[in-house]
Amino acid sequence: MSESLYDIPLEKIDGARATLAEHRGSVLLVVNVASKCGLTPQYAGLEKLHETYRDRGFSVVGFPANDFGGQEPGTNAEIQDFCQTSYGVQFPMYAKIQVTGSGKHPLYRQLISAQPKTENRDAMEKQLRGYGMTPTSAPEVLWNFEKFLVDRGGGVVGRFGPDTAPDAAPLLKAIEGELAKR
Repeated sequence: MSESLYDIPLEKIDGARATLAEHRGSVLLVVNVASKCGLTPQYAGLEKLHETYRDRGFSVVGFPANDFGGQEPGTNAEIQDFCQTSYGVQFPMYAKIQVTGSGKHPLYRQLISAQPKTENRDAMEKQLRGYGMTPTSAPEVLWNFEKFLVDRGGGVVGRFGPDTAPDAAPLLKAIEGELAKR
C-alpha cells in the first residue's frame, strides 16, 4: 500500500514541519512554482483562484523548485518575500523541493505515480524545444507551474500542463466538479 499524500513529511516555507493533512477534506491544486520563469505571472491567477474557491474548501499549495533553467534560485525567505510583495500570495507555500530527477521529493513521486499523464503536454514540449530547451521525458514534471488536482480524499484526479492558465476553462471545470462532490 502506498503512502497517503497526507502522510508525506513536508516543510512550510517558514521552516515549520508540516504535511498536507492540514488540508484533509479540501480540494487542492498542487503547483511547482518559480520566481524567474516566463510563467511566473501565473502567481496572480493562482492567488485569484485560491481566493475565489477557498470558502468552498479549496486551496492552491505552492512548492518552489529550481529544477528548470535555474528559475528559482532564491532561499525560502527570498521566495516568500517575492511572492507576497510581487503577487500578494496568501495561499500556502512550502519549502523549495526537487520535483524531477533522481532527487525528486516523495510528494512528487506520489503525484506523478498517481497521475502520469499531463494534459496538453505536447504543445508545451514544442514551445520549450523552440526556445532551444530539452524537455523532461514523460511522466516527469515538464516545467514550472505544472498543476496536480487532488480531491477531498487525497486522490490525484487531474494533471495540467505548465501553460494551462489558472483561469483556463478545463482547469476551472475540473476544480468546480471536485468541489461539487461531497
